[in-house]
Amino acid sequence: MGRLIRLDWAIKKILRDKANFDILEGFLSELLRFDVAIQEILESESNRDTEHNKHNRVDLLVKDENDRLMIIEVQNESEADYLHRLMYGTSKVMVEHIQAGAPYSAVKKVYSVSIVYFDLGHGDDYLYHGTTSFKGLRRNDQLQLTQTQQELFSVETPMELFPEYYLIKVPKYDDKVRDTLDEWVYFLKNETIEKEFRAKGLQAARLKLDILKMDEDERRAYNSYLEDLRYQASMVLSTYGVGHHEGRKEGKEEGREEERVDILRNMVHNLGFSLEDAAAAARLSPAEARAVLDGDAESAES
Repeated sequence: MGRLIRLDWAIKKILRDKANFDILEGFLSELLRFDVAIQEILESESNRDTEHNKHNRVDLLVKDENDRLMIIEVQNESEADYLHRLMYGTSKVMVEHIQAGAPYSAVKKVYSVSIVYFDLGHGDDYLYHGTTSFKGLRRNDQLQLTQTQQELFSVETPMELFPEYYLIKVPKYDDKVRDTLDEWVYFLKNETIEKEFRAKGLQAARLKLDILKMDEDERRAYNSYLEDLRYQASMVLSTYGVGHHEGRKEGKEEGREEERVDILRNMVHNLGFSLEDAAAAARLSPAEARAVLDGDAESAES
């Protein structure tokens, strides 16, 4: 199977068409562990393109048949305040989708799904789920809803009322397929879908996201988008290659160096750079860059 269109480009150009909702429905159903039927694609101030984010970030806001809102975001470059922006994004969506004067119970449930191509925070996993719970400080119990609240809101726990966050750290994925969700992550990292994959929506993606089915203008625009991504990654990596000012704390220098290495991995593994080009942008020798990538492979095998 040849290379498929990246999900961020597909979100921008293909997946907003109702005929292609089955791809997003399959992805969300596998991730959230309940069947998702998309009712419509929504626009908000949070997911409109700007000159700054049109390549760095791609967002899509959908509403399902149960009136739940789902933000799907693909982020290509590292942002130190990324988690803060996720909080802002879910809060803004909730505010934008409640009518003036409506009761608080009309606040909609929001799911935030982030697919990131950098190593967000410190953690060895590639799939993270964030929720809100209330724990007793004295008796160590969990706050529960009353029977009346459960019946009124059609949920069983407070967690189900609050936004939920899903983080997929694509570069951390080790290419081992453990379940159908991993089949989706495999596609996100490698841009290929094996014929035997059975995750919901994947075979539809395999048919509809084939690069070879693009016409000449579409392929030219897509290749230009990929070149922009590579250029941005190269510029960021080159910036990190500049020497640090004297007097900076060692911890801060180590943090910047770790991020530089993360971008090197992203350039080779996800953006299609050759080892030599990525090494040059990182101000490393090919041998040094190879040592970094070989270290990743050894870690995945252990």
